[in-house]
Amino acid sequence: MRIDAKGIHYRELNERIHVAIAQGETEFILDNVQGHRYIGTGLNEAIRVTINGVPGQDLAAFMNGTEIVVHSNVQDGAGNTMNKGKIVVHGDAGDVLGHAMRGGRIFIRGNVGYRAGIHMKAFREHFPVVVVGGVAKEYLGEYMAGGLIVVLGLDRDSQPLVGDWMGTGMHGGLIYLRGDVQSHQLGREVGSAEMTDEEWAVLQGILQEYATDFALKESFQRDEFHKFYPQSARPYGRLYAY
Repeated sequence: MRIDAKGIHYRELNERIHVAIAQGETEFILDNVQGHRYIGTGLNEAIRVTINGVPGQDLAAFMNGTEIVVHSNVQDGAGNTMNKGKIVVHGDAGDVLGHAMRGGRIFIRGNVGYRAGIHMKAFREHFPVVVVGGVAKEYLGEYMAGGLIVVLGLDRDSQPLVGDWMGTGMHGGLIYLRGDVQSHQLGREVGSAEMTDEEWAVLQGILQEYATDFALKESFQRDEFHKFYPQSARPYGRLYAY
């Protein structure tokens, strides 16, 4: 089903999508999207949505199984509290990407803004993955409690791979950076270590999927990546009274 979103209020656009799903539609192409909010929010169905344009805030919030492909940039809050499914963005993403994300995968071809992956978490079979093709701003992985964040630094020129305070408050999950980072850019809660063979096998699978989605010919080598992990599951335990 193809919908021209030009001039349509975001509520009407989302209502059209929900009605069509109830009628059995499984494939959507949305043209002329210009800041329409909440596309894909709360969708439980295994459908595919292709977006031509720039979706607005909270794309795919609370999404639970849908696949969304964006042929442009996305605004703030994409993947907010997402449970399952996949977002593939052929451009950049704004701030708080994957906020409290609980499962699924988000692949960004370009750069991301501030606080990407904040409070990501994993539970039982749910394991969230965020892969950033370019660079990330400050507070990447802030209060991260689970899952995996990967920053590849593709086409970054002289830009730093990540901003300062990466992993501040981190108490779960892992971050892999393809490139160097200065110690002053890390939160106090973050440690670094060599990848295990099992971890590299998992990362390889994710990178292969990412490369396929974006038709990349890039070759990723194990020794290019640095692993960062939380040094404590309760980094602020001594600051509170119980």
